[in-house]
Amino acid sequence: MQPVGGEDGCKDQGSPPATGHRVRDNGAPSHSTPPFPSPKIPSSQQQMHEHGDEDEQQQQQQQPAASLPEDALVEILSRVPYRSLRRFKCVSKPWLALCSATDIRRRSPQTLSGFFHFGIDGLKFHNLSGRGPPMVDPSLPFLRESYKRVTVEQCCTSLLLCQCGKSCSEEYDYVVCNPATERWVVLPPLVLPDGEPHNLDPSNIFLGFDTAAPSRFMVFVPMSGYCNGFAAVAIYSSDSGRWTFVQSHWGSRTFLVGNPECVFLNGIMHLATHHSSVAMVDTEGKAWRKIEIPGIMPNRYDNAIASIGQSQGRLHAWRIDYHHDCQLYVWVLEDYDSGKWSLKHTVNVLELFRRHCRKDVESYTMFAIHPECDLIFLTDGEEMTMSYDMDNQNVHVICTSEEFLGGLPYTPCFAEWPSLKVSGAS
Repeated sequence: MQPVGGEDGCKDQGSPPATGHRVRDNGAPSHSTPPFPSPKIPSSQQQMHEHGDEDEQQQQQQQPAASLPEDALVEILSRVPYRSLRRFKCVSKPWLALCSATDIRRRSPQTLSGFFHFGIDGLKFHNLSGRGPPMVDPSLPFLRESYKRVTVEQCCTSLLLCQCGKSCSEEYDYVVCNPATERWVVLPPLVLPDGEPHNLDPSNIFLGFDTAAPSRFMVFVPMSGYCNGFAAVAIYSSDSGRWTFVQSHWGSRTFLVGNPECVFLNGIMHLATHHSSVAMVDTEGKAWRKIEIPGIMPNRYDNAIASIGQSQGRLHAWRIDYHHDCQLYVWVLEDYDSGKWSLKHTVNVLELFRRHCRKDVESYTMFAIHPECDLIFLTDGEEMTMSYDMDNQNVHVICTSEEFLGGLPYTPCFAEWPSLKVSGAS
């Protein structure tokens, strides 16, 4: 089996299909980009190519598509995936300058590039293609110029939420950074309305970012109250640079699973709970919802946990049923108002990993879903990580060692934060 490709990450080919059942077909659109056209060479230049001076030929060949108008060339390159732009930079110095242009880089279409994950020697990055150097430097050197300790708590699409300390003491900052542009912001201290400082819990702070509105990000901090509920939620907006407090309307017995079980979609933060539901709140703290996730068994456990993610602009939820031969269930939320879910796909996880039975110590995890197609990622937590295409039931083994056993999905974003006072420059 071969690893799933980078730009073609939604196209698993050449592997035998697994036994899975697709419940419905959402008709995901193709996300292929137009090929880069070969520039035409005028007849005079063609004659020079055949009979002219070799130095002039070489100079002509190094010019990036010289026969195309500049506006057209920029328009073409701005549609090329960023990984391809990086390869084009190696052609020549003119190509390096052209493909490094800010306007082209900002508009370059982005897709899932890989996963941040933790190894024995710290944070690493695994390319989705399975080859080549990491898309970003996982050591985050731009932060380590100011901080001695950097711990990544969450990745929301393109931004990282980090806990950073300048020394070995317990004092630390919370930093939101963009690894692609190396810009970062220190969150201000969270001070309660009565003037008392509030210590942030790394598992109870949630980052929200949407590439459709890349000029800002949000941070949500549920504040514990009485009766196992949340009295309020503190919301930080990069637009204002301040925290605001809103009263919670989730009610009692709202036990959040915690970071990183959250999805920021359509201006709403979705948080998974321990009672198989999703708690929701909008960016202004005006809309509150709790939607139950469908159960697998009639008498399910009260503390059943389902994971959530977003794909193709829709909220998805999934769970592995260990009581029924490790069957994986994937749902998609059809309607917010009614809370209606549709069962999208089911598959036996043991069959995916080519195992006949599950030992008591074995545990499998679906840790991500591709944001643009019906591709999911699973691991056995011991030695194997794979992708599985729910459309054609193809399986691709990504890793067969302890090097990569799941991680935080990452999609680059090169948009600037024009209205934000940033701590780091690009």
